[in-house]
Amino acid sequence: MRAVSFPIGGGVGGGPRFLAIARALSDAIASGRLRPGDALPGSRELAESAGVNRNTMLAALGELKLEGWIETSAARGTFVSRALPERVPRQLRGLTSSPRMAKPVFELRGMAPTEAGVKHHTSIAQRAPYPLLGGVPDVRGVPHADVARAFRRALATSTTEMLGYGDFRGDVRLRRALAALIARTRGVVAGEDGILVTRGSQMAIHLAARALVARGDVVAVEAYGYRPAWEALRLAGAELVPVTVDANGLSTDALEKVIKTRNVRAVYVTPHHQYPTTVMLPAARRLALLDLAKRHHFAIIEDDYDHEFHYDGRPTLPLASADDGSRVVYVGTLSKVLAPGLRIGFLVGPRAFLERAATLRAFVDRQGDLAIERAVAELIEDGILARHTRKMRRLYHERRDALAAALSLHLPELRFEIPKGGLAIWAQAKRATDVDAWATRAESRGVLFHTARRFVFPSLASAKRSPATNGLRLGFAPLDPPKLREAVVRLRDCL
Repeated sequence: MRAVSFPIGGGVGGGPRFLAIARALSDAIASGRLRPGDALPGSRELAESAGVNRNTMLAALGELKLEGWIETSAARGTFVSRALPERVPRQLRGLTSSPRMAKPVFELRGMAPTEAGVKHHTSIAQRAPYPLLGGVPDVRGVPHADVARAFRRALATSTTEMLGYGDFRGDVRLRRALAALIARTRGVVAGEDGILVTRGSQMAIHLAARALVARGDVVAVEAYGYRPAWEALRLAGAELVPVTVDANGLSTDALEKVIKTRNVRAVYVTPHHQYPTTVMLPAARRLALLDLAKRHHFAIIEDDYDHEFHYDGRPTLPLASADDGSRVVYVGTLSKVLAPGLRIGFLVGPRAFLERAATLRAFVDRQGDLAIERAVAELIEDGILARHTRKMRRLYHERRDALAAALSLHLPELRFEIPKGGLAIWAQAKRATDVDAWATRAESRGVLFHTARRFVFPSLASAKRSPATNGLRLGFAPLDPPKLREAVVRLRDCL
């Protein structure tokens, strides 16, 4: 076994020790200090060098294996995954965050006029008794009394301040609370001045597009993807180019082919739970995407829309947690974990980018609802949001399993993998099945769901290279298990 040395220390926002160790090891791999195929010492030796017990080290190694950083062999030991790309060790890490390196990615562009005739996205209302709509949370579980109490306190504390004009970056107390939250749970270090609060993630995407994109700039998007984000980018003047999505999310090989022929300005991606297929972008592709951004000087718009809801293992940390602060714009939201109606989203990115986005926000919306922002800050500070998150994660885990069991029992015609996280199951019907006609019949029986056609990039919908359009996205969050089972029975009856 070749001797390998590496540092173990620090932590992620005061999180669990095993997670801090896992992050230190993954940083060593990502930086090139540990290379694909390198043998790691045994868990006892690692634990001794880190000053922790062996169980803590085994938990850290289990986390790394789950994320794809390492591989194990019962006969030979533990190795850095050979599937990862070979990387040259960074000699001068500070160079990657210098203004000179960051400028080509975040060169600020002027506001492009919107194009006439852009088709606006509209959501399907929950007008049916069985809405299997992915991405819709169950607001019945919101701690209404706590929210109301926090809102009253926000108004009572300083009514004049809360009802007047405020900072268009968002209430400073909420920005401070969000900064602590994402550092602790997502490994994203921002600080109160590194966050811009927005009215939901859609405004965050809109502002990112306006700050980064000028008319004619090429933006790569996932070929199966989130149409409202596409529309926001188009409104900023972007030319969108679809990139293949497979069983492991965005194909970085396909993206590299696009880069060879087009000058890509930015890439919009949903790496944690790919929208709509729910798959997680593995470590090798995450590193490849960051490398491509560095070599070809493009920005990454990372939409982490439901980070809290991961059921098998811990959530993988965002791309932004591994960025040097010059290439990734991070879009977050509390809509899925708390309530869409509160309209709390946020942006994290380089300071110059955030200043431009904040200025644009002042022209578009001036500011958010200061009383709501202050109330949400209190929910975070008092631990109410964390308790609510744990409760809803258990609830949605149960509902995911209930929907999967019902589909297996009543609709064996569907092929699907049980997702590790998210609020929906992505399934594929037999080729001969007209899923759009099926959706129409299901609606007459009170069941709503979205088919693949909603998520396929428009120019590919009728092309020979079109992604398969026999997919369907079935959300489980709004319904309890008995209703989920009844919804599936109704789907079976009208298939």
